[in-house]
Amino acid sequence: MRHKKKGRQLGRQTKHRWALFRSLVTSLLEQERIETTEAKAKEIRGFTDRMISLGKEGTLPARRRALSFLRSKAVVSKLFSDVASRFQNRPGGYTRIIRTRRRIGDAAEMVAIELVTRPEKPKAAPAADTSVAEKKESTEKSSAPAES
Repeated sequence: MRHKKKGRQLGRQTKHRWALFRSLVTSLLEQERIETTEAKAKEIRGFTDRMISLGKEGTLPARRRALSFLRSKAVVSKLFSDVASRFQNRPGGYTRIIRTRRRIGDAAEMVAIELVTRPEKPKAAPAADTSVAEKKESTEKSSAPAES
């Protein structure tokens, strides 16, 4: 019986499961959005929230605790400098889970887990559209004198 045993086993041994959680949380904090199965996403939610809370704390012991869990020093630096400052006024709930699709191989429910606030990226798409329009105009101009 599994009385008072929390968490999902995910068909893995304990060390493999912990390594998986550490890798997923590191990737999520690095890329700020990853796609994984629903069960894995629900499991790493708590770990991610704890890491962001450590980042908000901002002390050296908190940094060392985060470094003992996360797999990259660069991600820890990003967590303490960038990510924690975005969530400074938020008491919890730093991630959201969005259902995306069913995986083709085994029909597993896939979800995207992302940080609630993500930095705005500069919009490069309109600039690309204007360059396409300029190319069309230049080809039309170059073909017009050839016709006359």
